[in-house]
Amino acid sequence: MKALVYHGPGKRSWEEKPKAALESASDAVVKVMRTTICGSDLHILKGDVPTVTDGRILGHEAVGVVEQVGATVSNFKNGDRVIVSCITSCGRCDACRRAMYSHCEKGGWVLGNTIDGTQAEYVRTPFADTSLYHVPERADEDALVMLSDILPTGFECGVLNGAVKPGDTLAIIGAGPVGLAALLTAQLFSPAEIILIDLDDNRLEVARSLGATQVVNSKDGKAVERVMGLTGQVGVDVANATAGSGRWQRRS
Repeated sequence: MKALVYHGPGKRSWEEKPKAALESASDAVVKVMRTTICGSDLHILKGDVPTVTDGRILGHEAVGVVEQVGATVSNFKNGDRVIVSCITSCGRCDACRRAMYSHCEKGGWVLGNTIDGTQAEYVRTPFADTSLYHVPERADEDALVMLSDILPTGFECGVLNGAVKPGDTLAIIGAGPVGLAALLTAQLFSPAEIILIDLDDNRLEVARSLGATQVVNSKDGKAVERVMGLTGQVGVDVANATAGSGRWQRRS
């Protein structure tokens, strides 16, 4: 099968690799129909993730069709359309029981990191019953691939962990896919203001069309001053840096 393979910082190639195959009774092999990249992939290519070794197939986001299932897989069968979660979860360890799937003792972020990933024609998914999700009939695969990682990152790591609540003022730094996902899902909690900050006016216009109440272009280095002015020198309740190196914070 064809796959995107990592060969060290700044080195990757599109090459022929052995087709993904079952290694455990709880595995599934999925034929990849849609995949995309993550900021994590860019960090890998910069050499920032030492757990990724030479020869690793990159990628951890995909929509596909189940090609083969292991003997103990009960929730999926050959031919099922599925979302491949960016996080592999065994569903049984203490972390999984607390819904902290990224800390799974046997999984977590393994695809495209410690095992071969989704930027290939086929991918092996461990713990298939708790790491794949069924795709509704006639659903748009181009949209669904956003549910593998991008939208949940903005929503779970951002909106939920940020404890966004009615009446809050939010600042989201970075109007890329994750920032826009945070913008969309934050509106479910009725914040009073959502301020989007970015260097690109085109992205800011998209953000405004999706519900941002204020936008700030930070090219001049005065974003903090602008945000303070927009909030009557009070500041924001929740701040989110979604430009690849930030996290949600809530003012105490």
